[in-house]
Amino acid sequence: MNGSLALAESVLRAGGGVKWGAVEPDVTPAWVADMDFGVPDPVREAMSVAVEREQFGYPHHPEGDPLVRSFEDRMRRRHGWTPAADRTRVFTDLIQVLQVVIEHTTEPGDGVALHVPTYPPFLASIRRAHRRIVPLDVTATEDGWELETEGLAERFAAEGVRLVVLVNPHNPTGRVLDRAELERIAEAARLVDVPVLADEIHADLVHDERTHVPFASLGPDAAARTITATSATKAFNIAGLRCALAHVGWDPLWRALDAAPLDYFGQPSTVGRIATVAAWDRGDAWLERVRRVLAVNRALVADWAASHEALVHHRPDATYLSWVGFGATDIGDAPARHVLERGRVLLSDGAEFAQHTDVATGSFARINFATSTERVARILDGIDVALAG
Repeated sequence: MNGSLALAESVLRAGGGVKWGAVEPDVTPAWVADMDFGVPDPVREAMSVAVEREQFGYPHHPEGDPLVRSFEDRMRRRHGWTPAADRTRVFTDLIQVLQVVIEHTTEPGDGVALHVPTYPPFLASIRRAHRRIVPLDVTATEDGWELETEGLAERFAAEGVRLVVLVNPHNPTGRVLDRAELERIAEAARLVDVPVLADEIHADLVHDERTHVPFASLGPDAAARTITATSATKAFNIAGLRCALAHVGWDPLWRALDAAPLDYFGQPSTVGRIATVAAWDRGDAWLERVRRVLAVNRALVADWAASHEALVHHRPDATYLSWVGFGATDIGDAPARHVLERGRVLLSDGAEFAQHTDVATGSFARINFATSTERVARILDGIDVALAG
């Protein structure tokens, strides 16, 4: 691999873009990336042009925001969903979107439902806002990870849920919900009349045998209660550029945002906006090359896990992440710690994905396989060293 897929040979990462692996002595990382694949050439070129032209002023687009146009075009072209016009807001990242939605759709003490395990910053944000986390089940079955979608209306009503957060594709399991499952969630939200924040940031990383269905595309009622949050940051490896969008179908939230002070929520940088447009408009050739590498790596991790009968693992439908259960092994009490100490590989600690809940995920760890196939093999060898004691 070379060019856009050049690898940073000084590090070995297996922790989902927020943890560093074996770093060379006396090397202090100044940044952390989600993937080892650099960025698309069109992104680099667009940023270089911006630097050369010194385009660091305020965005000014009297004929329409190209960032919103790029988002709407991509949703139509790649995912078959036509967002309603003039309902998209620009934010810095999805955590900001979540916090804004929580503050403007719920009150302290209200329930916020989402499938757990989930992305740790989401749980932390809900907790800091003094809302109650209502964890929906994620269960390992013979056929794969099953995310709870049955009988939700009764549970939402009983537990005072005022907001549903749907992470689809799901992080950390990589599960992609099908239309029937999404429709059950939509019906439950309709019956209790609550909005749904649909985090679809990994939609461009769905593997070939599955299809991403935008939640807002399910029908008029779903569209009217959905806040779709997305970004180019995960698929195109530009998280540090801080640019995200939210399409707001839920009228009460739209009115609240419209009434807020003009600059209350801030804006991403000009460079972040430029990079996002370049990624969505001209980065797909790069993305398809990355997806081919991810397909090989996903199969490698799945074959490795299948060779260990004690492990719990299902091949992810999407993302570059694998959720692995070590509960039946000798390192099941704290697998991430044992793998780091014995195998010198740093995985994401499973306990973090259920923080502030009673869900037990301490025997799990998350592997990031967005790197070279050779490096994935080294990661798995390190885990094997830890398993062998």
